[in-house]
Amino acid sequence: MFCSCQTNMRHMNVFERSSVFAAEMMEVFDRTPTEKELVSQSKDLCRDFIHSRLIREGLGWSKVECDLPEPHGALVDVSMVLLKLGDELESMRPYVYRNIAKQLNISVAVEAVVSDAFLSVATEIIVMGITWGKVVAIYAVAAGLAVDCVRQGHPVVVHAIVDSLGEFVRRNLVPWLKKRGGWVSVQSLYCRLHEPSVVLTSRGQMRK
Repeated sequence: MFCSCQTNMRHMNVFERSSVFAAEMMEVFDRTPTEKELVSQSKDLCRDFIHSRLIREGLGWSKVECDLPEPHGALVDVSMVLLKLGDELESMRPYVYRNIAKQLNISVAVEAVVSDAFLSVATEIIVMGITWGKVVAIYAVAAGLAVDCVRQGHPVVVHAIVDSLGEFVRRNLVPWLKKRGGWVSVQSLYCRLHEPSVVLTSRGQMRK
């Protein structure tokens, strides 16, 4: 009888430890990303987006920037989705996301001017509300400006664009992102867009 009780107790202890472990794991996977994490991730994604566009245009970036952390883990898939959505958006109206500095009539030689211009455009994009399509459009604008900076001999200004996007996310997108579980939820948009009869408009909106 005593041995049977000990065995039962051991089984209970194992069960309790397993339950605690399972609860801890669920907390890790269900945890809402913090503001700091979301902003940091947004900047990593921005660097990756910009780097992709610079390569496409046959342009390089400073070695210092290339040595910075790239998206990793689940963020790698998010970056791929953002780039694919960006490709689709830009292919509809490529002139919208090219020569942005010229369209805005600004000089890319001054970081403050570029940052202010980017923040102004990004704010205008979401003035009627936030959607994933509009978020992708903001990344496309950032990358377009970065291409202008590098092409015109001011690659250092690219850092200011990345920082400005991070600040924009902190001010305007963090609550929206938290509500959706973070950046990973953009993958569901990509799946929806590739259902039959679903179209991403040139303004970053979905239409069926």
